[in-house]
Amino acid sequence: MEKAEKIARYMREHDRVAVWLGVEVLEVRPGYARMAMTVREDMLNAAGVCQGGVTFSLADFAFAVAANSHGRLALAVSAQIYYPAAARLGERLVAEAREVHRTEKTGLYEVSVSKEDGTLVAFFTGQVVRRPQEFNPG
Repeated sequence: MEKAEKIARYMREHDRVAVWLGVEVLEVRPGYARMAMTVREDMLNAAGVCQGGVTFSLADFAFAVAANSHGRLALAVSAQIYYPAAARLGERLVAEAREVHRTEKTGLYEVSVSKEDGTLVAFFTGQVVRRPQEFNPG
C-alpha cells in the first residue's frame, strides 16, 4: 500500500472527530486528499443547517491528511474558512485538499468543501509547520 494511503487510513482510524463525523477517505496521494461525509441531524445548528464547526472539521481533517501524506509530521499553525452556502440534513459533502506550497519547514494548503451538485459550501486555507520526525502510523 502506498505510504500516503497508509497514513490516511491510520489518521482516519485514530482521529476521534473524523470517526464521529463518519468521514470517508476517497482519495489520497502526496499533497492531496479527498474526503466525504453526510450531514446528520446531530450536526445541525439552531437554524437547521449544518453547524459551521462540523464543516470546518471536515475541511481540517482533509487538510491534515494532505499535509501529512508525505510522511513527515505536519501540525497546523493557522487556518481560516469562508462559508458561501449552507449544507442541510442528508447532504453529502466532499472536501478536496490541495497542497499550494511546501518547504522543508512549512506547507500551505487550500480545501474546498462542496455538495455533490458542485455547490461550494466552504473554502478553507491552512498552514502547517513540518517537523523533522517522520509520521509513522502504527
